[in-house]
Amino acid sequence: MAKKNVAAPSINIGISDKDRKKIADGLSKLLADSYTLYLKTHNFHWNVTGPMFNTLHLMFEGQYTELATAVDLIAERIRALGYPAPGSYKDFAKLSSIPEAEGVPTAQEMIAQLVAGQEAVTRTARSIFPAVDAAADEPTADLLTQRMQLHEKNAWMLRSLLEG
Repeated sequence: MAKKNVAAPSINIGISDKDRKKIADGLSKLLADSYTLYLKTHNFHWNVTGPMFNTLHLMFEGQYTELATAVDLIAERIRALGYPAPGSYKDFAKLSSIPEAEGVPTAQEMIAQLVAGQEAVTRTARSIFPAVDAAADEPTADLLTQRMQLHEKNAWMLRSLLEG
């Protein structure tokens, strides 16, 4: 006896299809920014040199490790909203607001680029809030709040290395 294909039930979580799509689109940009920052931070971890090598090597490792977890959480939220998560370099390049690093910057330039990247991710997360608030999407609001807190703190910590 052949099995019948059963259609997946429609998503009914109290957020309209239109609102879920708008939020998922915003989260896709956040995912692209987060992945781009992950890659840049990992690259800098591998290639940093100079008197602050050990400090920066360890700091960058902590940050890219956290970002590796974050991209999974963001992608899973997009999926929970019923949309595919972007997952290619081509997709990320189109969606990300963070430029790739050219060559191997100095340690100071790496720090400055990572400050800009952390702040860019924060701005992207913040830009999604109007759609999230309008849809009363508390799980996404919680995710965005956590991401913003972490990226603002990372930007501050990195920025402090450039002062004085």
